[in-house]
Amino acid sequence: MKKRAQQSHKIAKSAGTVSIAVMCSRVLGLIREQIFAGMFGAGLAYDAFVIAFRVPNLLRDLFAEGALSAAFITVFTDYDTNRTKEETWMLASNVLVFFGILLSLVSLCIIFFADPLINLLAADFSKIHGKIELTILLSRIMTPFLVFISLSAVVMGILNSRGKFFVPAIASAFFNMGSIIGGVCLALILPRFGQPAIVGMAIGTLLGGLLQLAVQLPTLARIGFRFTPRLRLKDPGLKRIITLMIPAIIGLSPTQINIFINAGFASSCAEGSVSWLNYAFRLVQLPIGLFGVALSIAAMPVLAKHAAKKDIQGMKETMVSSLTMVFSLTIPATLGLMLLSEPVIRIIFERGAFTGFDTIATANTLTLYAVGLFAYSSNKILVPVFYALEDTKYPLIASFLAVGSNILIINLTIDSLQHLAIALSTSCSMILNFIFLSIVLYWKTGGYSVSYLFKGLLKIAVAGTAMAAFLLVGRTFLTDWLSGTLLQESCSLLFLIASAALLYGLLLQMLGLQELTAVTAKIKEKFSR
Repeated sequence: MKKRAQQSHKIAKSAGTVSIAVMCSRVLGLIREQIFAGMFGAGLAYDAFVIAFRVPNLLRDLFAEGALSAAFITVFTDYDTNRTKEETWMLASNVLVFFGILLSLVSLCIIFFADPLINLLAADFSKIHGKIELTILLSRIMTPFLVFISLSAVVMGILNSRGKFFVPAIASAFFNMGSIIGGVCLALILPRFGQPAIVGMAIGTLLGGLLQLAVQLPTLARIGFRFTPRLRLKDPGLKRIITLMIPAIIGLSPTQINIFINAGFASSCAEGSVSWLNYAFRLVQLPIGLFGVALSIAAMPVLAKHAAKKDIQGMKETMVSSLTMVFSLTIPATLGLMLLSEPVIRIIFERGAFTGFDTIATANTLTLYAVGLFAYSSNKILVPVFYALEDTKYPLIASFLAVGSNILIINLTIDSLQHLAIALSTSCSMILNFIFLSIVLYWKTGGYSVSYLFKGLLKIAVAGTAMAAFLLVGRTFLTDWLSGTLLQESCSLLFLIASAALLYGLLLQMLGLQELTAVTAKIKEKFSR
């Protein structure tokens, strides 16, 4: 029990560091989306931008935040634990060179074949004059983003494995800063030269990707890394990473297929549907980043070290504790997003070209996305366990199940729900994915402490129910303020969120959730010195 508490505190501490950095990034990301909403609203230009960014972003999910990141951390941690420093750094240099060349070639292919790719992804855009041509142009501009962001993921993996979490996590804030400052400046200048303002935002995205890579390099140098420009295709470490990546890419590809399918369905719905879905998903990514991604980044090196030492029991305890932390954070976030979706959207986006109608459409979408928040974040913990065990076939099966359920649910509901069907199917497929992976891991690892997990869930459910009741009463009591001036809306919303979070935290502390009490005990210990 003491060991579990120490492990929980270690992961929570690392995750807290990452969460602070991710919060900065996500806040800047919301500011970026506010700028998009104010300048372009939910229509032709932003629809084109979202679809154009889809191709490099999907490949980023596969390479940067998916297969490459997980496979590299697994092998690099093994080298760092069991090999010499020289061998470890030579592996890192070889990986950077290899993937730099490979992804540059992939980017050139995407640029060359942008026309058929975009027509495949959003065929219905051709029905609106100039929309498909603008989307193709934006896609060609943003595609090299893939190279910068993938190399950034390798650097992040090195730093995380060496216990450096803050700088890699804050690097994405620099991406948003580059996108905002560079993008807005160019968006104001380029129309004078006959180019659409949205082109400036596309170039800003490219600049942001370069900045995200560059800001991590000084820290990389400080931990002793020296880049050696070499390419050894027969390097056993590189071969092992590629061997892990291939099934992992296949495993992740159904998720990307889902996104392509969803984009196609969304482009066939009313104009603005692509934008509403994107704005809503951007908001739900805030808790995913703060909780799911932060805990995943913190837990991944710990899981990899347990795997390198063949400590399966330690790995299971880390996984269960991490899942409990994810549930304790995402379940109240889900309830909050569902109950406060409309005032949240109104305060953040409703200005300029973004109308009251857009607010309602986006809020309804956010509510359905929030249903799958816990599963989406939990999968960020479960999938790295399979990678640490060097077994990627089950995430592959889970992903194909998700594709099948996604297509089925959309086809059954698209006529009646329109774009809302896509948000609903995304949440349902993520929940199915989570259930499948949980069952398989239980079988594969010889069982983990389900009773511990359910005891934690029961405490979370009690505290969450009380918090939801408070929000329902508070929302009714503050109805006039929530529909009043911007200042009134902001103050009342902040009061509701802060009060509900405080109530939830106090109840969990009283109920004795170990993942929370271990952290608060350490905090009390520090202040009592």
